[in-house]
Amino acid sequence: MRPADIEALVVPGRPALRGNLLLTAVKRPDLKANATHSALRRVSLGGGETAWTHGPRDSAPAISPDGRWVAFLRAGDGQGADGSPQLHVMPTGGGDARRLTSLHLGAGEPVWAPDSRRIAFTARVPEPGRYGTPDAGGETPEPAAEAPRHITRMDYRLDDVGFVRDRMQRLFIVDTADTQEPGEPEPLTGAGFDAAHPVWTPDGTRVVFTAPPDWGAAESDVRDICAIPAEGGAPEVVVRCEGYSERPVFGPDGTLFYFGQSFEEHHEAAPTGLYAATPEFGAGPVKARRLTDAETVDCESAAGPPAPRENDVVVAVRNRGAVELRAVAIDTADAPLADLAVVHADRSAVRSFTLDGAVLVAVIATPSTAGEVVLLGDGEPQVLTGYSQPLRDRGIRPMIELETTAPDGYPVHGWLVLPEGEGPHPVLRVVHGGPFTQQEWAVFDEAQVYASAGYAVVVGNPRGSAGYGQAHGHAITHALGTVDVDDVLALLDKALERPDLDASRVGIMGGSYGGFMTSWLAAHHGARFKAAWSERAVNAWDSMLGSSDIGYFFVDAYIGSSPEEQRKRSPLTYAAQVEIPFAVVHSEQDWRCPLEQAERMFVALRRAGAPAEMLLFPGEGHELSRTGRPRHRVQRFEAVLEWWSRHL
Repeated sequence: MRPADIEALVVPGRPALRGNLLLTAVKRPDLKANATHSALRRVSLGGGETAWTHGPRDSAPAISPDGRWVAFLRAGDGQGADGSPQLHVMPTGGGDARRLTSLHLGAGEPVWAPDSRRIAFTARVPEPGRYGTPDAGGETPEPAAEAPRHITRMDYRLDDVGFVRDRMQRLFIVDTADTQEPGEPEPLTGAGFDAAHPVWTPDGTRVVFTAPPDWGAAESDVRDICAIPAEGGAPEVVVRCEGYSERPVFGPDGTLFYFGQSFEEHHEAAPTGLYAATPEFGAGPVKARRLTDAETVDCESAAGPPAPRENDVVVAVRNRGAVELRAVAIDTADAPLADLAVVHADRSAVRSFTLDGAVLVAVIATPSTAGEVVLLGDGEPQVLTGYSQPLRDRGIRPMIELETTAPDGYPVHGWLVLPEGEGPHPVLRVVHGGPFTQQEWAVFDEAQVYASAGYAVVVGNPRGSAGYGQAHGHAITHALGTVDVDDVLALLDKALERPDLDASRVGIMGGSYGGFMTSWLAAHHGARFKAAWSERAVNAWDSMLGSSDIGYFFVDAYIGSSPEEQRKRSPLTYAAQVEIPFAVVHSEQDWRCPLEQAERMFVALRRAGAPAEMLLFPGEGHELSRTGRPRHRVQRFEAVLEWWSRHL
């Protein structure tokens, strides 16, 4: 895989299924347009697919309960409402799409009511005079001429979104039978808090959603389960949660299921569990019960909401680099992973899934595919699409599993992606971000690009990662740069036992937490590496505390509140110990690990005499390598390969 081959990374989104109608939004980077192209495709349950829409920016299909309509988001050209995703609806039997909304910042994913007529969604609503809207005097100021922002709390911005307190996310309902021109419907919720994850009650009289405690009166990462009458009125809390909650859904008997975390013991690296509750509308909050064990079960909420069946609920679960589908019995409590029936488990990662009656369809990525639509049943899984065939035609290098132990005897798990040829090959140790995420049994574009250029790539899941149990994830809280370092190096040593790898030509690289680890290793174990590529890194915890969108709680959770400890755990403190060539790479609009993290490290390295260089990407945020502009993604790959060609 070459840098420009990112155009072959065609990825289907969460499928929508009703009867024999199966739709998915297929996305691919478009280098010519320097944007991501997205269109809806119809997938046959017997295999094969055809165009449903032609894009270029269509997404989030949702089929009405009666199967007659498809709602989806479509973004056009231009500014404001014209260039933002707007809600559209079209007949499943064919016909033109009709636009339902004209919201300045666009609409969120549609959620059908049981009557197949109304649709709930969320959308950010800007204050007058901001983001290209007219002010009270009827004038539309340029961004630099907007009124100053008066900020009174710490949760005022979000990476890849921007400032949020002046454009809160509110809940809306539209009636598809309304034939008026598309406009801005009245929001159901107020402007003091973000509403998220809407779902209708089975009788269609209310919309259930998540919201912060006390309607956003103070900063909080806790999210309660709330409800509001569909006709409007006062919202109410129906489930008081003990941590973050998301993706509520109702089962056949009216039981409410949702994903949640408990912050009682740990704020960060809190595994996501499945919860159940029976709301009593108008009677005050009820207590939910956790169906899954907190130590061994970590649900992957990004794959979609829980899917209730008659006696169980299907959920996606992270497990040792895989994302599996498991069934949780509705009458269980704190069930460990071993007790959850396997629906689909393989050396693969379920990206999303949907259930209609007894028919289960998933998008599954594997070591040779970026994601295909798969029909799951009692027999062998049936792959319905071939989106990754062009990628395979360009060449996919296999993943070789590695297992070893750290110096303290702890098991370490990872993979080696080996280039063609006999070697001995130069080696790149690539550390993932997070840290509470996992490297997966799936095509990883970075490893493929580097392996195609002749490098052996070592990746893995050191302590602090997800997918190996709660204790594994919590092992580095208040201990970054300790056992995680041991695991990163142990996996590298295991790979270097191979005679086709060159232990004298090893580079270290990573982004975000992986960037932190790169900076740390360059200072403390620099003799092991020829050079370092540290990207979107945390280098100084003291300034991260105040400059990052999540710094005000993340730093306390992982490092602690002591300034002395923050400096002790900061790679910046040890910059003078770095002697190897060091690349500081960052995006100018990164608010997760802000630009000052790169600037401070670069200046400290140069002042200490280290051969350091800095590469900055304009207009990009923290997610550049995954969702940035396609040309920047290619330019980044080219810069990486140029760096390692010089130093390895």
